[in-house]
Amino acid sequence: MKYTSQRIAYWFFAVCMLLFSLQLVYGFIMGFAHMGYDGLHSLIPFNVARAVHTNLLVMWLLSGFMGAAYYIIPEEADREILSVKWAYVQLIAFVVVGVTAIIGFHFQWWEGRKFLEIPRPLDYLVVVDVLLFIGLIGGTIWKGRRYTTTSIVLFFGLLTAALLYLPGMIDTDHQTHDSYWRWWVVHLWVEGVWELIMGAIMSFLLIKLTGVDREVIEKWLYIIVGFTFLSGILGTGHHYYYIGTPRYWLMIGGVFSALEPIAFLGMAIYAIAMAKKGGKTPTNKTALLWTLGTAIMSFVGAGFLGFAHTLPQVNMYTHGTLVTAMHGHLAFWGAYACLVLAIITYAMPLMTGRKLQDTYTNIFAFWTSNIGMVSMTIAFGIAGVAQVYLERKMGLDFLLVQKEIEVHFLGLVLAASLFTLGIIAFVYNFIRFGGPVGDLQKES
Repeated sequence: MKYTSQRIAYWFFAVCMLLFSLQLVYGFIMGFAHMGYDGLHSLIPFNVARAVHTNLLVMWLLSGFMGAAYYIIPEEADREILSVKWAYVQLIAFVVVGVTAIIGFHFQWWEGRKFLEIPRPLDYLVVVDVLLFIGLIGGTIWKGRRYTTTSIVLFFGLLTAALLYLPGMIDTDHQTHDSYWRWWVVHLWVEGVWELIMGAIMSFLLIKLTGVDREVIEKWLYIIVGFTFLSGILGTGHHYYYIGTPRYWLMIGGVFSALEPIAFLGMAIYAIAMAKKGGKTPTNKTALLWTLGTAIMSFVGAGFLGFAHTLPQVNMYTHGTLVTAMHGHLAFWGAYACLVLAIITYAMPLMTGRKLQDTYTNIFAFWTSNIGMVSMTIAFGIAGVAQVYLERKMGLDFLLVQKEIEVHFLGLVLAASLFTLGIIAFVYNFIRFGGPVGDLQKES
């Protein structure tokens, strides 16, 4: 760790671990409800559990991205963070707003818009908090001793993610208009600018872990940025098929959605090629495992499975079914969750001075969580195909179909239990590292 201000990242990562653990609890609540055991319905109705589960996902990933930025940018800019005090203020404000929103969901205080349920008054506080974060990161780069492609791509990914939150705040009383703007936030985050963040963090990790020249890795980063903008922006159209927008979105959404896997395939090839090319023996093999896992799982989950059900001819049957959940879980896990766990695994031994990155516990966490997530994806897929056939082909009532597919959720809960075992091991190892202890060593 080159700069003491990088220690700020630890507290963002700690928030990650807490929120991720809480997200798993709500996932199990929904899993058991799908099996017919909805004993908590009077306290936590299914729609509340779902809103909390998805919003906790967004919160802990954003916390991870912020922590990654606070760790990466000082090294890339070759100077301390602009203001450590304001960075801690930003973290506290982020946590307060997030906790307030989650508690509010339990009292039906929300907007009721999927993925953007956070109440409007809190939206404005989010904007202020993110502007402070962007100001700190941007100011650090601006006053830094050097500019790198990695830091610039990371900054613009974070900046555009902040700007694209604003369309979701446009007031409208029309369902089609609301869905249109809502997907500007949701899709252009996860299949657009978040990919810039993903590419930049992967670039940083591969530079540090493989020993490949920065110039080579950052040339690949330019290619990824190009693929992301080529497909990600107009690929938003696959959300417009059935919300009342003009029919031309069937063609635009179908064609450009089909191109989206190219960006993820490029990332996978890029990561694997750099790992093979590197002549450096990594001192943190588990961080490299998580980095390669990000590339491979994101291609399968976001790229291949996304392509498999977003073509209009298929999506007319799979839209809004558990097939979407199959794609969504592996996509988020591969593209963003694995990435956050990779940067945490890389940074923790450097921030704490404790070499616990390649322990059996951490390796167990990697393999168990990934096997568990693949198993969950298969379980969602089986349940989703059954749902499509019974509901969309045979025309059975939605609630009757949900009753018929309850048995498939036993497999899902078992797979989720295996996944959770891996995450518990990761969190346990995170706790074993302890807190940051200052500028213990300089990275080469």
